[in-house]
Amino acid sequence: MKRKAIYPGSFDPPTNGHLDLIERGSKIFDELIVAILRNPEKDPLFSVSERRQMLESMTGGFDNVSVDTFHGLTVDYALRVEAQAILRGIRAISDYEYELQMALMNRKLQPGLETVFMMPAAKYSYLSSRLVREVAQLGGPVDCLVPELVVQKLREKMDVANRFGDTYAGAHDSEARAAERVAPERAREPKTQERKTKSRKRKS
Repeated sequence: MKRKAIYPGSFDPPTNGHLDLIERGSKIFDELIVAILRNPEKDPLFSVSERRQMLESMTGGFDNVSVDTFHGLTVDYALRVEAQAILRGIRAISDYEYELQMALMNRKLQPGLETVFMMPAAKYSYLSSRLVREVAQLGGPVDCLVPELVVQKLREKMDVANRFGDTYAGAHDSEARAAERVAPERAREPKTQERKTKSRKRKS
């Protein structure tokens, strides 16, 4: 019987840490499915199709690794694809507490499904998709954090965001300058009205 596992996650974006686990997991299992969770409640940086394209490119060199998407319970998806295990990475104690709860719940829902925890390589022990997004959005270098393809995609995203930001800032500045021009005119209006009132009083 082939040992099949799924490696679920959001992968927004995929990182070198993800690739490290995929590579090592491919050596443990006969078949490994990298499963991208479709969560409509979140507002991801990359669409599901963009993340799938990146992951397929990153894992193209592994004969026993495939990429898929799913929604709903992870255990239900594992049952559909006939997987025997869920692969999860643990970077710190905080990860362990959360992952332990999830593993116990998954075992309750599907007793025959095992969870395999894997420690990341030491150089990726701090790395997460959230940190990569934050560094990229603030203009920091991410070349050592994600594969080259992801670096390019992040730059494209940031360029688009900056262009929209510049457009908004330019419109905002134009509005501010227009307001500054109008303000003195409005400030003079009461004085003009006041002079007219005084003139009428003198005539009377």
